[in-house]
Amino acid sequence: MRFLAIMISSLLIVGGASAGPAAANGTTIVAFGDSLTAGYGLDPGEGFPDQLQQVLRAKGHDVNVIDAGVSGDTTAGGLARLDWSIGDNADAVILELGANDALRGVAPEETRKNLAAMLEKLKERGLPVLLAGMLAPPNMGPEYGRAFNAIYPDLAKEYGVPLYPFFLDGVAGDPALNLGDGMHPTGAGVAVIVKGILPDVEALLAEANAR
Repeated sequence: MRFLAIMISSLLIVGGASAGPAAANGTTIVAFGDSLTAGYGLDPGEGFPDQLQQVLRAKGHDVNVIDAGVSGDTTAGGLARLDWSIGDNADAVILELGANDALRGVAPEETRKNLAAMLEKLKERGLPVLLAGMLAPPNMGPEYGRAFNAIYPDLAKEYGVPLYPFFLDGVAGDPALNLGDGMHPTGAGVAVIVKGILPDVEALLAEANAR
């Protein structure tokens, strides 16, 4: 697949946004991820959390989507910061990590272990989670690809959490929807991501509100 060939050229660049305070009212969803969540290269309001919140509110949901994306983050980095990045105000979490692991050739068993530990922590806190999957770049070879790509469906089944199989579905590989680096979505690309993941997020929101 053409989009995966693009991914091998560089790592998701460091320098993302940090999570800000949530509004006092409404259900709070924390988008916890890397530059794909943090909105690398985008203007304010164009990133995934902002666009998702706007669409959800337009549909009548009383919701706050918090940006807890850090560009360049790996699953190891996410695990290290999870406790303080996802505050007590969180009602649900979108977990989007693993792209940088694949780009760096991190052993799939290490990525699996880190994601499992994050899911364990979130489960202990009673937080509903939507797991956003990623795919390995083809230059790592078929054996690596099979091991890495199996992580997300395996963990979703093991922990009983919903899975959005590929966060960049419909966007990756399309020059019109990516920045010049060929890896990070434009604002229009983020809109495509939001449209695709929206039904799963609405189901997550319903689960959070039912608790």
